[in-house]
Amino acid sequence: MNAYRSKSLSFPWPPVLYSLAVIAALYLNQDYPMRLPQPFAAIGWAIGALLTFVAVTLNVWAVKTLIESRTTVLTQRCSTHLVTKGPFRFSRNPTYLGYTLLTMSLGLLIGNLWFIAMAAVAAALTTMLVIHREEMHLLARFGCEFEFYCRHTRRWI
Repeated sequence: MNAYRSKSLSFPWPPVLYSLAVIAALYLNQDYPMRLPQPFAAIGWAIGALLTFVAVTLNVWAVKTLIESRTTVLTQRCSTHLVTKGPFRFSRNPTYLGYTLLTMSLGLLIGNLWFIAMAAVAAALTTMLVIHREEMHLLARFGCEFEFYCRHTRRWI
């Protein structure tokens, strides 16, 4: 049996990566402040509030779609179905996109631009450490069906 067939990950990396990104942004801002300029603070807050709404909605929609499709939400469990409906029509990784948008929105809400930089780092690490392994797992489980899905749906947006 293929090693990727049983499960994609043994550790839930995405929540850890994004939590570390938030901690790093807060820490970096103490020593190397990178603040949103005052005239743009209100605009940044409004955009941050909108992004927060979009991120939370996207994550709730993705989890609801996975549950309705009777497959796992947890990355350390074996996928039972290839989900291509709901937000998965537009992105192969809507939950990670939601995490990234939420991290960015927090930075805009509090005016700390390190959050945006750390969201990009977390997204890159998520791609390298998580998404590539999940895709190998899904390819092993669903073969041509997953290849077709990848050709028609972007990894992020």
